[in-house]
Amino acid sequence: MADEILCTIQESIATLTLNRPEKRNAINSAMMEQLTRCLHELEHHSAVRVVVVRGAGTVFSAGRDLREMGQQQQSGEAPRADIVAVFHQLEALRHPTIAMVQGDALAGGCEMALHCDLRIAADTAHFGMPLARRGLMVPFALTCKLVEVIGTALTKQFLLTAQPIVASRAYEIGLVHQVVPLADLEEATYAMARSVAENAPLALQGTKTAIHRAVSQSAHIPHADLDELVEQVRHSADAREGVRAWIEKRPPVFRGV
Repeated sequence: MADEILCTIQESIATLTLNRPEKRNAINSAMMEQLTRCLHELEHHSAVRVVVVRGAGTVFSAGRDLREMGQQQQSGEAPRADIVAVFHQLEALRHPTIAMVQGDALAGGCEMALHCDLRIAADTAHFGMPLARRGLMVPFALTCKLVEVIGTALTKQFLLTAQPIVASRAYEIGLVHQVVPLADLEEATYAMARSVAENAPLALQGTKTAIHRAVSQSAHIPHADLDELVEQVRHSADAREGVRAWIEKRPPVFRGV
């Protein structure tokens, strides 16, 4: 199996690289399984102070691998890995995390960036949640993350229009913390990482835990009915049409079934 997640550690900074550049770093089951293993190892790595998440090539991540999803839809196969669980593991990592977004961060790629503690983007980057265009809906837990970061009104606009936004707009609405020219992105990201890593590890971990607890109410909201709805939508004719249309590079024809 190819290394679809690369993990390197230099001094106190770990870097996780999404490594499917030829597929726009689309998130498939193998990538999620490898990311789960890497995060577990980093959780217990005492020398690490901060983790940078980045994508190989020109795209951060185009989201879930829709070709794999289409195959699963046709076969009735359940996904091998749970993307919500992976993102929760990323968010709960005891080390602070920074998403370095050099290009498109769409759907699951946008959510991955949102589940990092800090986000720095190139001025050429785009963020989007185009799931409605694919006949899909965002799981409840990931909807909560959007509401937490950018608020209810902007979450509605972001999800219901399914239109991407440029990095400058992402900064205006609080989706990213800093926007820099593409040529300066790596330097700016690792400068931010070093500024975090210089702080006391126990203080960083305690601060991160306190902030997460302050916004943790959504975890206690019953949402089994919404989880069931997500699955119904994922298995709908519209979802199959949306994925097929994307693969065939044509506008989808939705029928509400």
